[in-house]
Amino acid sequence: MCEDCPDRAGLRLAQPVTCNHGRTQTLEEAMARDDVDVAIVGAGPYGLSLAAHLRAGGRDCIVVGHAMDFWRSAMPAGMCLKSEGFASNLSDPRGELTLGRYCAEHGLGYADLGVPVPLETFVSYGLEFQRRFVPDLLERTATLLTRSGDRFTLELDDGSTWRARRVVLAVGIRDFAYVPGAVAALPASLVSHSSSHADPTALAGREVVIIGAGASALDLAALAHRAGADVTVVTRGPGVHFHDKMRLPRRLHERILAPTSGVGPGWRSRFYTDAAPVFHRLPERVRVGTVRRSLGPVGCWFVRDDVVGKVEVVASSTIVGARAEADRVALSLRGPEGSVSELVADHVVAATGYRVDLARLSLLAPSLAARISLAERTPALSDHFESSVGGLYFVGATAANSFGPMLRFAYGAAFASRRVARHLART
Repeated sequence: MCEDCPDRAGLRLAQPVTCNHGRTQTLEEAMARDDVDVAIVGAGPYGLSLAAHLRAGGRDCIVVGHAMDFWRSAMPAGMCLKSEGFASNLSDPRGELTLGRYCAEHGLGYADLGVPVPLETFVSYGLEFQRRFVPDLLERTATLLTRSGDRFTLELDDGSTWRARRVVLAVGIRDFAYVPGAVAALPASLVSHSSSHADPTALAGREVVIIGAGASALDLAALAHRAGADVTVVTRGPGVHFHDKMRLPRRLHERILAPTSGVGPGWRSRFYTDAAPVFHRLPERVRVGTVRRSLGPVGCWFVRDDVVGKVEVVASSTIVGARAEADRVALSLRGPEGSVSELVADHVVAATGYRVDLARLSLLAPSLAARISLAERTPALSDHFESSVGGLYFVGATAANSFGPMLRFAYGAAFASRRVARHLART
């Protein structure tokens, strides 16, 4: 480790860490040997939740990453979460710090159902969770993961390395942003992914085309329009759709026909959240197909009024070509009858989601990636989230093809954390 930087960017070196043999040591002692039982890469809801569960069980682990980084740097300021309040918790073993409790402590508005959760509230809650349960977070970026013998080696961006018996990748979705091929070749000044627009006001005064009809597209469209941009949404579907606001309290027949779940109402969604181990046992083709088709593009009820009648929507259209014209971009659109029209704008935003593909995860050394069995470009995982490489685990969106759509949401962090922590405790 760096001997010239003894406090390692503000780490609490006196924070005790208990190894799996029951010996208590400080993080400073652990850092001196650069060798731990478990290394968690990622400090979003999944990484922080798992660390809280492992620490409660006395496991020797480190967490590498920047707390709530994706939510802080890739989500547009001013948006609200798609998930309900009760489904937006990080997970600690005793449920000591729920979002509801955090909001009560800080005088913030909150309800389990029906009250949108502002992004700023969720981020500040996640940061408080990190301070309370992972105060010794290594605020670094992991750059390379390799394996030799029975140990993994994790290289960080400051040149330091750690060796670990087990590694859990809670890397989120940043590396998997998808931009359609029709616009991907445009200069970066003319096209971007929606994850590049944490500040929607930067689009003010510009003509902007947003590709997509999901929550990320419609949230950004609403925020950009509110900031003063001239926004056009282009979608392949027949139009844009929004969830209806849930009527509360829900009547008995409504609860029976469409029970509440952490990823939305309905029996199908309830299966995703309550029966993930059963989902894991389905044939791979069924699992992959279900994840691909589930929870399709739809906007949240609370952005409807900022979109309908204010943002132009070009529906049933496919982008078949794009070219740069000076400092503007011209899109060729094929309509429902096969006719081709042109749309010119200052900038194109691909709000086209994320496609998990381990080949795009540069953190993995090629020799290690080649050993991981796949389920359609994502890791094929055991019933405790372990990949075909013993000791290497994946949680979050990378695990969705194994455990279902719930793993694409923060709500899945509790299930993944409990399951992985129990397995690591037994081994």
